[in-house]
Amino acid sequence: MRKLLYILQKEFTQVFRDKAMLPIIFIVPVMQLLVLSYTATFEIKQVRLVVVDHDHTPESRALITKFSGSSFYKVTDQVEQYDRAADLIKRGKADQFIVIEPQFARNLVIEQNANIQVITDAINGSAASLMSAYAISIIGDYNREIIVGMTPLAGQALPISVQPSFWYNPELNYITYMVPGILVLLVTIIGLFLGSMNLVKEKEIGTIEQINVTPIKKYQFIAGKLIPFWVIANVDLAIGLLLAFFVFNIPVIGSVGLLFGVASIYLVAILSIGLVISTLANTMQQAMFISWFFLVIFILMSGLFTPIESMPHWAQILDYANPVAYFIKINRMIMLKGSGWSDIQSEVVILAGYAVLLFTFSIWRYRKTV
Repeated sequence: MRKLLYILQKEFTQVFRDKAMLPIIFIVPVMQLLVLSYTATFEIKQVRLVVVDHDHTPESRALITKFSGSSFYKVTDQVEQYDRAADLIKRGKADQFIVIEPQFARNLVIEQNANIQVITDAINGSAASLMSAYAISIIGDYNREIIVGMTPLAGQALPISVQPSFWYNPELNYITYMVPGILVLLVTIIGLFLGSMNLVKEKEIGTIEQINVTPIKKYQFIAGKLIPFWVIANVDLAIGLLLAFFVFNIPVIGSVGLLFGVASIYLVAILSIGLVISTLANTMQQAMFISWFFLVIFILMSGLFTPIESMPHWAQILDYANPVAYFIKINRMIMLKGSGWSDIQSEVVILAGYAVLLFTFSIWRYRKTV
């Protein structure tokens, strides 16, 4: 135990002696959380809409008003020619345009049937789907108002009243969804990058040979390398949770102790991956490239940005080996839903299995000569 304490003293001294490393460890994660929480979003706001109105009647203007009154739309132009609107889409000056046919109001009253064409820039397929859904929803709402206005129930309440109830994120704020995932991303970056470069740094400066000839056991050395960054990553998580509460007004609904308990298990797994990488690499550049390779795969397949259920079946199977996916799910459940141990125990058991396996493997991979 005394040997481990000496190693920890040495590691903490090295960390806090490196003045360039301290801002990277404590300030950069804070900056990333503040920036990414506002920018990493799939919400579509301020859709640039162009209107081609061939009718110019109160009915067509009412429809345009429905779009301009929406928080998702910004009517940037009204033109008379279809080609002009198409050119604005082609030049990237608009995201969507609608075409209101001639005799629109007459067809509504006499034929009780009118057509509206919606054209959407679909270079970004996900954004195009959302914009089309917005447009269809607004037109559908306008259509319902017309139907009610043409029936004897005009002026009365709608025949069917719908009152949606949104649980866990009542304001449908995308930041509320993203912040728990970004917190996981930040502690993962800290654990994986710093863990992978720590042992390699000893190789580059030549102190690894001095350590290898000491009577320190392999598990003591690996634990001494892991624990300091385990503590630092937990401190970063605590800072992130405070920022989530005071800046984004996102409290931890569930147990804070349970959250840190799971985070501690998760960080053992991530830091062990970093230590395994450090046993494979001979330079810090190699360690960074290998870490980045795994980090990109872990993040993109973690469900941070896109649901895992939307991935191909083979990718969902591979995701069983992705520890980041488990912790993002757990973190969102504890922070937003207030989930307890019974709700997350299967994921925690898997994470614990990964932590034990990877820590053991990192000890086995470290070649020490006495």
